[in-house]
This record gives sequence, C-alpha cells and structure tokens, in this order.
Amino acid sequence: MTSYDDALAALQAAGRLPSVSAAVARGGTPVWQGCVSVLPDREVTSASSYRIGSITKTLTAVLVLQLRDEGLLSLDDPIGRFVPAGGYASATVRDLLAHTAGLQSEPAGPWWERVDGGSVAELLAANDGSGRVAAAGDYYHYSNLGFALLGEAVARLRGESWWSVVRSRLLEPLGMTATAYDPPADHAPGRSVDHFAHTLWAEPHTDTGAMAPAGQLWSTVGDLLRWADFLATGHPGVLSASTLDEMATPVGAASAYGLGLRLLSTGGRTLVGHTGSMPGFVASLFVDRTTRDAVVALADATTGLGAERVPELFLAASPGPASGAVAPWRPSPRPVPAVVADLLGVWFWGNTGLGLEWTGGELLVRDLRSGELEERFTPTGDGFLGIDGYHRGETLRVARRADGTVGHLECATFIWTRTPYDPDAPIPGGPAPAA
Repeated sequence: MTSYDDALAALQAAGRLPSVSAAVARGGTPVWQGCVSVLPDREVTSASSYRIGSITKTLTAVLVLQLRDEGLLSLDDPIGRFVPAGGYASATVRDLLAHTAGLQSEPAGPWWERVDGGSVAELLAANDGSGRVAAAGDYYHYSNLGFALLGEAVARLRGESWWSVVRSRLLEPLGMTATAYDPPADHAPGRSVDHFAHTLWAEPHTDTGAMAPAGQLWSTVGDLLRWADFLATGHPGVLSASTLDEMATPVGAASAYGLGLRLLSTGGRTLVGHTGSMPGFVASLFVDRTTRDAVVALADATTGLGAERVPELFLAASPGPASGAVAPWRPSPRPVPAVVADLLGVWFWGNTGLGLEWTGGELLVRDLRSGELEERFTPTGDGFLGIDGYHRGETLRVARRADGTVGHLECATFIWTRTPYDPDAPIPGGPAPAA
C-alpha cells in the first residue's frame, strides 16, 4: 500500500506544484500531515497558511443554517428580505446555498479574484439581474455571487461584519486559531506555473471585499482537519449533526451539491466538503461523515492539484516511510535561456498538436491530445539532441527566417510548424482537404 508521503510526492510531481501540504484523519483523529515544497525563495511547511478559496463557502453556509435554526430566517425566504439584491431579490436562501437560483457564476465587473473588492453597495449596484443564466430551480449552476449575497445576509442579521461573525461563531468555538481573513506572516506565497517554461510567477493576494464570503479565507491543513471533523459530527456551540445531515443531502436528483456542501463519491464512499481555488492556490477538503476519515490538501499553485482526486489518493494510503521513488517536480530558473525561449509553446507535426516545454535543462515534447511525454532533447552546439523517444540520437534544428524569427523546426526530415501545414515551410506533399 502506498504511504502518505509517497502519495504526496506523486501529487506534487504530477501537478507541478511549487508546494503542497496535506493532512489525514482517521476516525476523527489526525494521523499524518506532510509537505513537499520546491519554492526557491520561501520556506513552506505543513504548518504554513494557504488561501482556501471556496472552502470559505462552507463556513458561510454554516452561518446561514445557524440563523435558520435560531428562527431568524427560513430557507424559503427570498434574499431580498435581508439584502436589497436588485434583480436577484427573489432568489431564495435555499437556492443560493445549492447553486440553483440561476445566478451567473461571477459578479459583473473585473475578475473579482484578482482585484481588491469594493463595497456591498457597489456589488449590488453592478449586479442588476441581467446576468441571470437560468430560472430558479432549472439546474445547478455554481455562483460565487450568490454566496456574497448570503454572507451579507449573515452580516445584516447579526449586526456585525461577516468576518466578525465567522470568528466569533465558528473559529473560536472550534479552536481554529490558524484560520484568518488576511495572509499570516507564515503564508505560502501563491504562485502560478508557466505551462511551457515551467517558471514561477507571483499571484495577487487580494482583499475581495464584498465577495469575501465566497472565497477570502486563509488556513492550515491542521485547522481544516478540525473543520472537516465538525462537518462530520457537529458541535453543540456551532451547529447540530442533524442540521449538517440536511446540508449534506443533495438538492435535486442529479446534483452532487447540498446546502453549501459538495458531495463526492469515491472509492465506494460518499464524502462531503468542498474544493477551492484562488490565484496562486488550490485546495481540497473532504470527510466521510460515517467513519470521520478526512483528507485536506492545500497547494501553492493556481492549477494542478486535481482537488477532486485528492481524497481517494490519500484514503487508499497508509502510514509508512517515504520510498523516494518519485522525484519532485522543480521549476525552471528564470529567465529561460534565449536559445529555447522562442521555441516553447504549441507546434504541429502535420495536424497533430505538440507542446514544447523546458524543464531540468531539457526540451520536452508532449502530445497535446493525451498529455503524454513523447520525446526529450538537450541543447547541443547546432540544435537539440534527442535523448529519449522516436528521435533519440537525432538532432532537432531550428530554421529561422531572414528577420531572425523562428520559421519551423526540423528533425530527420520531420517538419514542425506553428500552424498545421504552414505553406511557408518545406513540407513535401502538403495537405489535401477531406472529401
């Protein structure tokens, strides 16, 4: 059986993750946590904070159900009873929680995850209902905007900010001392990975303002294991297990979403929790409410974690030493050597798309349909020498135009071009249109 450390190593390498931390609980008891980090400029450990993105929504949803259990709202109330939501005033609390209200996925305006957010008044004014994609109840359509409205309802009914309510009614009773609104001093830095150059780029850490209830928070794998176990068992000072049962019940026959909770079927289990993403971060939190087995993973990357696949990977693993069988993926230093910089990206052999990448001092060639690694080349004096794949031992040469730009690539009479069958490249025969 794979060890937890080996599972984490495989996750990091496959996802090209600058850092990834994970933790596992069995029967509600934390049994392991670990971290793989190849960040060249920051020490990151399994105790470091990461942005958790839409896992934040599960906290907002619990606050809404608290209000329902206290008789301060009904799930069938229109949100306009609490928030003057303009064109969305008729959307019910239930539909907003379940993403069945027909709201668009993102608020009108600039990309909210990448800019500092404005006020609630500005958010409401900009979203007049014209972005609606469906009638209420038509189908599941994930909406970040809907959770901003729910968070504002919480704030108005409690008479304090959404974050203040999160802190006093969730984090303090559950002992989640490492969960924060702003990035703590020990936070993972937030990076994206250039698809072809494998270099790291810094991502913004915005204060999302009125959109905060949809994805603002920062936390650690240890704190989130506490939250996962709460979702399994409830807590007398927060929310009952019976209300959590209700939240974990699918809304709609074909839905994999309840009231603020995602449902995930994997390995013969049904798990509840959520995934999350923000620029520079991807997150996964799921728990088996029957066994209290839970998995949390937080990555310092905009993409690559495969958040839905994380629980199965770790729930099938066990304690044990790391084998070292999987070498960690490592980013390429910046800048990329000039000799390869203008070769990276998409090329075509006939109509077949290929991706040329640079990592570990090698030029890699992938089939864009399958993602499979096809060939590897290393720089030589007159091009690139094939060291693995069909062209092993052959030389890939760069043909440049009169102005110095790259026209095409050639290896053992194979011609690669930036567009299929580029008429300016010496491709014998050329293409014939299909009948």
